[in-house]
Amino acid sequence: MPVPKDEFDRLPPCDFYTPAELLADDLMYSVYEIARLLQGVDVDAELDRETEDILLDWAIPWIMVHADDLVVAEPRTDDEPGYYGLKTEDEGDGGTEATGEDATETDANADADTDTNADADNADDE
Repeated sequence: MPVPKDEFDRLPPCDFYTPAELLADDLMYSVYEIARLLQGVDVDAELDRETEDILLDWAIPWIMVHADDLVVAEPRTDDEPGYYGLKTEDEGDGGTEATGEDATETDANADADTDTNADADNADDE
């Protein structure tokens, strides 16, 4: 149920950290670590599950809102989370290029997209 504002002693602005204020540009962080940093909690602190869930409720939307300023890394193993980091100038908008099989697959997908777009353009001309 909504509560009248005058029932509160203080109403500070709802300000959140920017990625540059929160994250070191040479480190990657799990969503759990970002959640802790947003609340000023040490990333290694032991938290009960309920508290961890509450912190995650704040972190997930923060990551989504700031996605343009972040890079993401897939988990290295099945038992670890993905990691997020501050996007730096040398990482640009395209991220790191794929190598090996991933690069071949990416190139093939790009070629298929180009062919499909060309076919659609030709159909419009007829």
